[in-house]
Amino acid sequence: MAGLIPQAFIDDLLSRSDIIDVVDKRVTLKKTGANYSALCPFHKEKSPSFSVQPERQFYYCFGCGAGGNAIGFIMNFDQVDFPQAVETLARDNGMEVPREQNQAAARKQSEHAKIYEVLERASKFYQFQLRKHEQRAAAVDYLTARGVSGEIARDFGIGYAPPGWDNLLAAIGSDAAEQANLLKAGMVIEKDRSKTEDSAAADSSTPHYYDRFRHRIMFPIRDSRGRTIAFGGRVLGNDKPKYLNSPETPVFHKGGELYGLYECKKASGKHKRMLLVEGYMDVIALAQMGIRNAVATLGTATSSTHLTRLFRLVPEIVFCFDGDNAGRTAAWRALESVLPLMEDGRQVRFLFLPEGEDPDTLVRAIGRDAFNARIAPATPLEKFFFDKLSQDLDVNTIEGKARLSNLAKPLIKRFPQGVYGQLMLDRLSSMLGVNKESLQQLLVDKVATAAAPPSVAPPFASSSQQRSGAGSNRSSANGLAAYRKPASLKAIELLLRNPEIALHLEQDLTPLASPLATTEDESRKLLLSLIQLVRDEPSTETFTMLGYCYGTSLGGQLTQLLKSETITPTEGLEEEFNQILDNILSEIVRTMEHLQLKDQLNSRFGATKD
Repeated sequence: MAGLIPQAFIDDLLSRSDIIDVVDKRVTLKKTGANYSALCPFHKEKSPSFSVQPERQFYYCFGCGAGGNAIGFIMNFDQVDFPQAVETLARDNGMEVPREQNQAAARKQSEHAKIYEVLERASKFYQFQLRKHEQRAAAVDYLTARGVSGEIARDFGIGYAPPGWDNLLAAIGSDAAEQANLLKAGMVIEKDRSKTEDSAAADSSTPHYYDRFRHRIMFPIRDSRGRTIAFGGRVLGNDKPKYLNSPETPVFHKGGELYGLYECKKASGKHKRMLLVEGYMDVIALAQMGIRNAVATLGTATSSTHLTRLFRLVPEIVFCFDGDNAGRTAAWRALESVLPLMEDGRQVRFLFLPEGEDPDTLVRAIGRDAFNARIAPATPLEKFFFDKLSQDLDVNTIEGKARLSNLAKPLIKRFPQGVYGQLMLDRLSSMLGVNKESLQQLLVDKVATAAAPPSVAPPFASSSQQRSGAGSNRSSANGLAAYRKPASLKAIELLLRNPEIALHLEQDLTPLASPLATTEDESRKLLLSLIQLVRDEPSTETFTMLGYCYGTSLGGQLTQLLKSETITPTEGLEEEFNQILDNILSEIVRTMEHLQLKDQLNSRFGATKD
């Protein structure tokens, strides 16, 4: 279905829906006062901590921190993306989802549909070659030696690209239009005709393209809806590289995709954890042994996009890496990516395998039960974190403790607000032998000094804190949140609590939309959109705004912003919102002035360093 879902329809859909009905279809609710409660469907518990608030059309679990509106609940419970959740809720309310459409969007949708079609045809072609091609023996022998059964090969759509330069091209690229689609899909490569002596003769007598994949085991890469979006190919001869992936295309962006995720969701019900491994055959070998909760990145480092997708499905991720230096380096990069996502209720562990082993070889050597037995004692994030930082330090000396503090502080700041981040800070305090309140104060004061000009209150501090002095009576938890939460997200939190504050703004918001905004660019744009949403429709409510947020890449983070409702008193909420907005605007204006000055200097004297 083409086009974007109009925001007005999402607003109308949420206003017509009752979150009690949505949740009660999936979880048995019990009325408790003005609200409803149940055992949380997102984590195991013995007593109910899951609450649904009909007045606010919001659900929240006090055990694991899951929360959101009706669309968010469907996304989390049904394990679907935002458009699919909207479709489900609309169908339940007897509504048809409209789509905004224009000529550009129609052309893009049509182009994507053709690419999906040609990729699916390619996948079927490769699967057929694995069964019927006269030279398939090498591929079959390879898969048999790796213990891959016919059932697993079918489930994962494994195929074979036979030797030759134009097998796929001849099969499904019979005319110029189909060849162009194959090129857009990354399945063929255009010849460099400039190297041909007689280009005119070459144009008339030879194809313009040749197959990208030749004499390789083919692994189709599927999106969350099961559509083939790319391929990975494992060479059977001596060609290089050993593994070859499709290039980036309009439908394939490898930095956000995970091999095996669709197959994992299709194979069985909900899992309590996901294993993140490094290769196609690791995923397939684990599946062959009955471990169907493994996925792999596609030759890229683990990204926040990968991790966000996994945390939507499960509360725990286990990274499986080689135990050598390269494996531990990759593990540390993964740890750095996951820190901002470590909300309360989530868990990360690292399974370091014996040297020379990978999940494929190990699981086939020791079996499923023994492999699973290694997961429970896998290294928790906090242990790997502090072991890594202190491995070359003598933490019994003042110098060693100071060095550990300098290494750990900027990383701990990246944890989201919550108990997990506070416990990491407490652990650092214990290792340093420093009173945690004193350590907290040093951290907050240092960041506040760097973040604001003299005599200006830190942009992350609440109004009451600004009036009473920087952090004089802060608790450790609130202090940690003060320096960790970006200003624009704090402003969104306040706006979600009281949308009416957007109606009383006097600031010129033009700079807020500027592309010159730096690290918070994405959240600033969302803040501006929410402000405009309320201004356009003053009756906009919190759950409507949350519906808008779910359609953004920040949507998964924002349900946590309504957890702490006592940080800012109601009477100080508008004042704090205005103060934060003033600080954001001032920072953007300073950035713009700096860049304008830099451009002037460059034009007069040539390129200069910052």
